[in-house]
Amino acid sequence: MKFTKIASMILVAGATICTFTQCTSDAKDKKGKDGAKGADTTATAKEEEVATIIPVDSAKYNELVKTNANGDTTGKWPVKNHPIPLDGAILPFKRIVCYYGNLYSKKMGALGEYEPKTMLSMLDKEVAKWNKADPSTPVQPALHYIAVVAAGDPGKDGKYRNRMPFKHIDSVLNIAKMRKNMIVFLDIQVALSTIQVELPLLEEYLKLPNVHLGIDPEFSMKGGVLPGRKIGTYDASEINYVSGYLANLVKKYNLPPKVFVVHRFTKKMVTNSQSIKLRPEVQVVMHMDGWGEPDLKFGTYRHFIYGEPVQFTGFKIFYKNDLKKAPHRLMTPEELLKLKPRPIYIQYQ
Repeated sequence: MKFTKIASMILVAGATICTFTQCTSDAKDKKGKDGAKGADTTATAKEEEVATIIPVDSAKYNELVKTNANGDTTGKWPVKNHPIPLDGAILPFKRIVCYYGNLYSKKMGALGEYEPKTMLSMLDKEVAKWNKADPSTPVQPALHYIAVVAAGDPGKDGKYRNRMPFKHIDSVLNIAKMRKNMIVFLDIQVALSTIQVELPLLEEYLKLPNVHLGIDPEFSMKGGVLPGRKIGTYDASEINYVSGYLANLVKKYNLPPKVFVVHRFTKKMVTNSQSIKLRPEVQVVMHMDGWGEPDLKFGTYRHFIYGEPVQFTGFKIFYKNDLKKAPHRLMTPEELLKLKPRPIYIQYQ
């Protein structure tokens, strides 16, 4: 398929792979093996910000969802029979604009490529562009950190993924505190592991009110195929497991709804999408995650995001890869706001 993310996003040059290998041993701290177990996080993670829970106006919510459909007349959008979210819901009252990346690599996104103050200043400029383009929808700034990374080497357990050390996740949370009310996403690339194994290991972070989740079907490999050899997949049953897990956290810890981002740029990356369950505790974003020229990106959005409605939609901008072919330019907020539906989650890499 022509439209695919560059392989170096995950199977980076040899030196970077070696760095990822080292991160596995670095993570063996008081959290437990590979930084995965243990009931405590660092003091930084424990310093939970007190979230202001704003009651959801159901009439306003329905009005905004309809407005966000942007005049679609096919009956696909807005999605029928989706639940009114719990109080404190971010979407569709705000549009999330985030930077994506990993602290071990300068090739996986702005979060990691630039030092924090520079990166945040760059994100501030993107936030300002979106606020100007759509003043009716305030921007919620965010950082989207790849906490479990598909790797080029098998690792000790042969799963071809590396879990980032908790101290790095804490660092991202600290960077987020440099901006008022910024939220954080943790992203999971399971490779030859499973989401059922990897997700619970991040619970100590996901129970924080300002931490949300992303999963990447591209690197959810089935049948022992190695990441980077073909595009992976998640079925609705796996996505439902994740949303159910998040919903239980929301209820257990009395949290505002979690935003749950699913990356997608092919049909097979998500199977049986019509069976994805919607819950008042979780807001599902199907995120158009491919790179290329504007016409190609529009086509991917139309076929795999617009064409298979779930709940909310997202759109990714690649600072480098989107410039590779004519017309060699990035898409603007004004262009993206013409989409049906309008993406409510915007990611820059």
